[in-house]
Amino acid sequence: MAAALPAGLPLLLLLLAPRGRAQSFGQTRFVCTSVPLDGDVCAATAQGAGSAEELKSTVLQLRETVLQQKETIMNQKETIRELTAKLGRCESQSVPDALPGEPKGGGAGRRQPGFAKNTMGDLSRAPAAETLSQLGQTLQSLKTRLENLEQFSRMNSSGQTTNLKDILQNKIDDLEKQVLSRVNSLEEGKFNPKNESEERGKIESTLTSLHQRISDLEKGQKDNRPPDRFQLTFPLRTNYMYAKVKKSLPEMYAFSVCMWIKSSASPGMGTPFSYAVPGQANELVLIEWGNNPMEILINDKVAKLPFVINDGKWHHICVTWTTRDGVWEAYQDGTQTGSGENLAPYHPIKPQGVLVLGQEQDTLGGGFDATQAFVGELAHFNVWDRKLSPGEVYGLATCSSKALSGNVIAWAEANIDIYGGATKWTFEACRQLN
Repeated sequence: MAAALPAGLPLLLLLLAPRGRAQSFGQTRFVCTSVPLDGDVCAATAQGAGSAEELKSTVLQLRETVLQQKETIMNQKETIRELTAKLGRCESQSVPDALPGEPKGGGAGRRQPGFAKNTMGDLSRAPAAETLSQLGQTLQSLKTRLENLEQFSRMNSSGQTTNLKDILQNKIDDLEKQVLSRVNSLEEGKFNPKNESEERGKIESTLTSLHQRISDLEKGQKDNRPPDRFQLTFPLRTNYMYAKVKKSLPEMYAFSVCMWIKSSASPGMGTPFSYAVPGQANELVLIEWGNNPMEILINDKVAKLPFVINDGKWHHICVTWTTRDGVWEAYQDGTQTGSGENLAPYHPIKPQGVLVLGQEQDTLGGGFDATQAFVGELAHFNVWDRKLSPGEVYGLATCSSKALSGNVIAWAEANIDIYGGATKWTFEACRQLN
């Protein structure tokens, strides 16, 4: 006779859990499940089967993850091999086997690739890829500065600025030809340290002259341009690059906010402007964050705006609002694209706040988040304490009527302070429509 089990000791049940349609004992698995003496055997059986299914699902997911990681590692190894081979070819073409007066072979006096003098103008000894990249960046910077100078030159009736711009542009074109010629020489395996040294000296001299003349021209441009013909540029998504409007907003029961804007940032261009007051960081905010559409926030209440503008082109946008019933309207390039109501109804915009361009405020005047920063260019940010009419908005967007400046915030260079690397460039709104 079997001895009685001690009280409280679980009863071990051998449960038959067939997988699929088992036809013989050899195709059946035995699952051992512990069940309390007073427990429900049927419930324990179901729970055991469920746990087995969960375990199987987890194993399959882990196996898929491992396979994906292996595939990623193989792709990365292949990419590394290709880049290493290309780097080796560039180094072998940009550095001679032995410079004059140095031993051939692997002697101690031989210059090793990567340890050569690494400066922007050292074209004969720096690795070819790095040197050409640096020259390309320098030339692109000069071109960008000339494009901005060109905008100002069109407003100069004397024609002197235009002629100087043409001269500088021709010099940049000549530099590009020299760089291209050097690339071709490297590809053909031609290398002469003496000729390279002479070429380096010429390019360094030309770049120095270009930098100096463009700097002088930019100085004259800034001194002579009208106070409202400028733009702000925010090239990077950071938590420290922004502009601050020196003037606060008054209490407003209606407003119109209009601006020219240009961006191709993705996902979302960020926060063109934010206005915070004590106790409310989201008193008035325009933001496009992540994959969400652009939104206008008033006292933390939100309305989605039907703007489609982050295509790298200049667009004119306006948002109008009145506290009565919270009615709002949105305009893009002079045409109304959306409207609504019940946006913070009967809540006046509070005064004595901080107005920031390019960042979203989590605290009064600060608390910036890089993921919400504006990336792009912005100009002619104007604020009125009334609703503009559709005709007035159209006139602003098409430059078909006399320039209208905000009676609360008027776009003027003296009213804006920039921080963290944001820059000011000359900007002519009506030129964008030509």
